[in-house]
Amino acid sequence: MRWFATLLLALMVTMIEDASASESVDLELVIAVDVSYSMDEFEQKLQRDGYVQALRDPAVLKAIRSGLNGRIAITYVEWAGSGAQNEIIPWTMIDGADSANVIADRLAKAPISRLRRTSISGALLKSLTLFDQSPFSGLRRVIDVSGDGPNNDGPPIVPTRDLVIAKGIVINGLPLLIYRGERGSFDIAHLDWYYEDCVIGGPGSFSLPVVGVEAFASAIRTKLILEITDNHHTTIPAVRKIAGTPPRVSCTIGEEMMRRFYGP
Repeated sequence: MRWFATLLLALMVTMIEDASASESVDLELVIAVDVSYSMDEFEQKLQRDGYVQALRDPAVLKAIRSGLNGRIAITYVEWAGSGAQNEIIPWTMIDGADSANVIADRLAKAPISRLRRTSISGALLKSLTLFDQSPFSGLRRVIDVSGDGPNNDGPPIVPTRDLVIAKGIVINGLPLLIYRGERGSFDIAHLDWYYEDCVIGGPGSFSLPVVGVEAFASAIRTKLILEITDNHHTTIPAVRKIAGTPPRVSCTIGEEMMRRFYGP
């Protein structure tokens, strides 16, 4: 009977390997979107609609099919303060128009939250947890984080970013500059610099600012295509930070603004 046990073990190993292979994807992508109160309802709807449209876009689907496995896995998370992250779409595979439309339909129907504070660091730490829970095995792991303000709650952004990068995960940014610091005490004029110097990181990381309402949907579409195909190096000028060069905007500016407003 020893041969039977050996055969059974070999069969189990084969089944496990086949299962693992069936879950292989070209990209595991966390889409982390800002729903803090600094995002007005108009901005939030633009953001949500932009992702819904992008998931249905033929160019995005073509990019997905062009990969080695021809499929990716995504999860969609809304975030605000350090303890406020809601997974709207759990890890789901996209391998064509049908699966993409299912996700887009669910996303279009889901209510949009509005929560207090802005913790980009909290969104990144939540993303780490989601990667640990992912049932997929991706050739690359990327966090796509969008927002309209600097980190002002939770852990400092720089050590959190560095922790994520050390795990082989790339962080890309979509800073929203529609209002360019016009609306209140917690906006900053150069959010694009902040994202470039303090938020994004990892091999080939990039930041794609949204500078107008009309550019919102196209920016999201472009960003997803570039992340899926990983060929943005010739399309977007790479952000290169020289070692020892201080950031152009303080990486603690959000926390400093909160202290000035609310006191120590």
